[in-house]
Amino acid sequence: MGLMPYDVVVVGSGPGGYSAAIRASQYGLKTALVEKDPKLGGTCLHVGCIPTKALLHAAGLWEEIQRSSDHGIQCGPPKLDLAKLIARKNSVVSKHAKGIEFLMKKNKVDWIQGRGKLLGAGEVLVETANGPQKLEALNIIVATGSEARMLPGLAPDPQTILTNVEILNLEQLPKSLAIIGAGAVGVEFASIFHRFGTKVTLFEMLPRIVPLEDEDISKELLRVFKKSGIRVETGARVEEVERTESGVRLRVTLSGGKTETFEAEKLLVAVGRKPNTEGIGLEDLRVETDRGYIRTGQYMQTHELGVYAIGDVVAGSPQLAHVATAEGMVAAAHIAGRPVKPVNYRRVPGATYTEPEIGSVGLTEAEARANGRAVRVGKFPFLANSKATILGRHDGFVKVIADERYGEILGVHIIGPHATDLIAEAVAAMEAEATVETLMSTIHPHPTVSEAVGEAFNAVYGLAINA
Repeated sequence: MGLMPYDVVVVGSGPGGYSAAIRASQYGLKTALVEKDPKLGGTCLHVGCIPTKALLHAAGLWEEIQRSSDHGIQCGPPKLDLAKLIARKNSVVSKHAKGIEFLMKKNKVDWIQGRGKLLGAGEVLVETANGPQKLEALNIIVATGSEARMLPGLAPDPQTILTNVEILNLEQLPKSLAIIGAGAVGVEFASIFHRFGTKVTLFEMLPRIVPLEDEDISKELLRVFKKSGIRVETGARVEEVERTESGVRLRVTLSGGKTETFEAEKLLVAVGRKPNTEGIGLEDLRVETDRGYIRTGQYMQTHELGVYAIGDVVAGSPQLAHVATAEGMVAAAHIAGRPVKPVNYRRVPGATYTEPEIGSVGLTEAEARANGRAVRVGKFPFLANSKATILGRHDGFVKVIADERYGEILGVHIIGPHATDLIAEAVAAMEAEATVETLMSTIHPHPTVSEAVGEAFNAVYGLAINA
């Protein structure tokens, strides 16, 4: 086992890992990328962001076809071919996995397939198909990501008790689906399967769904879900899960204290994610952890000299692909001695691809008030937006939280058509430290849903035109 010297070895090829490897190479550093799976891209590409959005897009198309007569387009009875839908999802994933492989070659990053373990003293041991290989690294970036948490006493299987991994490869559409957890993963799968005709019941232990969002956003998504026929139980504690001949049986204590039994063909467990930090050698290093998450400084450096961590494994970091990428840029620049700004976690956009979509950035109204800020709130409904009428998408609104005295933009929360795209304008404005007045006078093209953003900023001072 001869030593191979690298400036940087990245362990994990998710969005954070492969982006950090490319950036390090762009800075002229000799770089290797270690990945345990046979394809690059990590959870996000293979069993997360990308495949779920492919299914959500198909669910949106299915819904459009169902409503096509409203637009004067008559379609025969549509038929859902789940096998073809899954095949297309797989082709999208495969195309982008090959794209990352191409990027490694283009940027002269060595891809080593195998499970990596940090040995200390700047060494990484990779268990490859051809035996162990030891890499010498001046710097190491841990980007090993996360996996779905499971309820105590339960284990996932391909047929009945599912996580985000198993549910993406179902061969038949279930007649009924119970979902435990109403964060982004839970509500997105609820949105997918409900639109395809599955009877969906959603359980959330906290008082509201999408609990990290602004309270008004949670209320609106709950209203739309209930109106569409999804049963939602908040403040609900799942006490017992048992497999049955036809699927699963759940005993649930509901918010009022009543216990009810639910039966479903499939169960999706979406109660959060845990960091992949076991068995990668951290116990032998000076890396500090908090419940398995790695503590880092503002430039993503750990307490072990030359070891960095990015993405879902980082303590206190939002578990979002774009955050991992941003942290990867910071780590690579710091290693290369380039000037770089640390990630500002107050300006990280969240995106949830339900129908209606959710996009948010910054403080919620409750957080702003809890921080002692005197705030003004502007709100504009998509009901009053021409393009939303054309799309037939009237649910939702844009909500702006602003500092009362100086007009500083503290947070923007959108639920409605194209919310995940619209939020980028708010993020750019906050990054540029623009004020409410700047966005009030920013001309938005007509007719577009983006006008609702401009109107919401005008609404902060009671000056919206169309509502």
